[in-house]
Amino acid sequence: MIKLIVFDLDNVLIDGEAINEIGKLMDVEEEISKITKKAMEGDLDFETALKERVALLKGATVEDVKDVVSKIPFMEGAEETIAELKKRGYKIATITGSFEIIVKRMKDDLGLDYAFSNVLHEKEGKLTGEVSGPLVKGSKAEILKEIMEMEKIKAEETAAVGDGANDVSMLEEAGLGIAFNAKPVLKEKTDVVVDKKDLKEILEVFDKEEQENKTLDTTIPDEKAEDTAPEDTIAENKKEEIPMEETKKPAKEKPAETKKPADEKVEKTVKEPSELSEKESQAKKSSPDVKSEVKPEPNPDAGKSFGELLSNKKDLEKRLKILTKERDDLNENAREFKKVRDELNAGIKDNLDKALKYRDERDKINKEVRKYKKLRDDTNQELKKMEYASGRRDILKIQGEIDKIEKTIETKVLDMRKENELVKKVQDLSKTLSQMKEDKKVQSEAIALKEVSEAHHAKVVEFSDKAQETHENMLEYFKNIDDVRTKADQAHNKFIETRETASAKHEAVKTVLNEIRRKNKGLDKVKAKERNMESEKSKKKNMAEKEVAIDIYERFKEGKKLSTEELRLLQKHNIV
Repeated sequence: MIKLIVFDLDNVLIDGEAINEIGKLMDVEEEISKITKKAMEGDLDFETALKERVALLKGATVEDVKDVVSKIPFMEGAEETIAELKKRGYKIATITGSFEIIVKRMKDDLGLDYAFSNVLHEKEGKLTGEVSGPLVKGSKAEILKEIMEMEKIKAEETAAVGDGANDVSMLEEAGLGIAFNAKPVLKEKTDVVVDKKDLKEILEVFDKEEQENKTLDTTIPDEKAEDTAPEDTIAENKKEEIPMEETKKPAKEKPAETKKPADEKVEKTVKEPSELSEKESQAKKSSPDVKSEVKPEPNPDAGKSFGELLSNKKDLEKRLKILTKERDDLNENAREFKKVRDELNAGIKDNLDKALKYRDERDKINKEVRKYKKLRDDTNQELKKMEYASGRRDILKIQGEIDKIEKTIETKVLDMRKENELVKKVQDLSKTLSQMKEDKKVQSEAIALKEVSEAHHAKVVEFSDKAQETHENMLEYFKNIDDVRTKADQAHNKFIETRETASAKHEAVKTVLNEIRRKNKGLDKVKAKERNMESEKSKKKNMAEKEVAIDIYERFKEGKKLSTEELRLLQKHNIV
């Protein structure tokens, strides 16, 4: 069931191209029209075309632009159509590469629920020739997905109306695509084509869509139903939306087939010379007398009876129900995998926030470590200077030398002469040491400095331990991120795999739907043929009766009496 209808603006909701009208202010309408034509026919990408055209508007005053766009008329039937659709409960949006300066007016006047457009840059009341917005580089399909997310609806619950090449993505994404007053490049890719330049014409499309939805619950007729040709009883099950921007690689879709409304005649198409393949071109050259007309494919339903067609249709409807359920189940699974992936990604962010918090805390503690290291090192340096000044360093040096000699005497086997020499040296050094005196004041200051140095060192150890603990906490959260990311990647891969399987299943659904439509057309044709045959039979019977009536009348004139049945026959054919 359609819940959201999205319209292009230029040549759809309004009768004209806004940028062309603005171009008249700068006498560049002709150049703009040429670029627009190329873009709408698909010969120039939209971003390039838009920037080239907007550059031509540089210097136009904003007031003049507002005045021009305020005079652009609505498309024939636009106001009545939008009012009627809103009355029926549809959400209405416009997604356009045109500009906010006119789109705001459309949104207010028509009461649109959503309006997405680009913005013309201005400076000191004049256009700068620059443009920005979601539709400069982005596609209309991406915006449509955003609206679907906000409305919490599926692609099959949306319809899109457009007229040019830049609407292709939007119409292909929507469940129902309508080409309105459109270029050939768009007509080839839509479900419905409306050529009349009156928006009220699309109301018929939604009348039929609503009627189909009313009969959706009876898509599989009772086997004991009367053998009559039912109307189309299948409302098309269109693809469900899974936001493409959430995936690393979108599911590939087959090019959309050209579809026409059920009540339109499909014209035979003949390839243009430029479209002929190399083999066809060679065949054409080698057989100049053979016409290059493409033969239509044979109709597989040709010659089938009403009963055969109805039986085929019932089988297809059973298969459609199975395929639709399989597709919907796959889409539901894909949504679950997407939900798991998104929750895991949120967990990554949570772990990352905590890891960064611990990192910042560690860096802050390390600053304290460096601070107290410097204080300790500076104190130790001062302490060394003080020891030299007080003579303590020399005393320690002599004492160290005495200790070293005494250890040699105790631990090594020496001859008498060598041992006496060492003993004599220890005596001399001890005498020198006894004569040296340390400066008591400097000694006292040195002791105080040593205590300060030890206090600084204690702080270094304390903060270093804290920094190490914080660092380990940070590493733990980074490890958690790796674990969660692995699980998120697995969920994402399952999401992609399931979504692609669902897309393939959807293609099968579309194929069966097309087959059902073809069966319905076949049933209509057979029924019409039967009616024609009955009409011809009735006509012949009527002519035979009239001849009998004429003969009875002639005999009546000759004096023969008439029975009641004969009289009624004469009255039936207006003979008396």
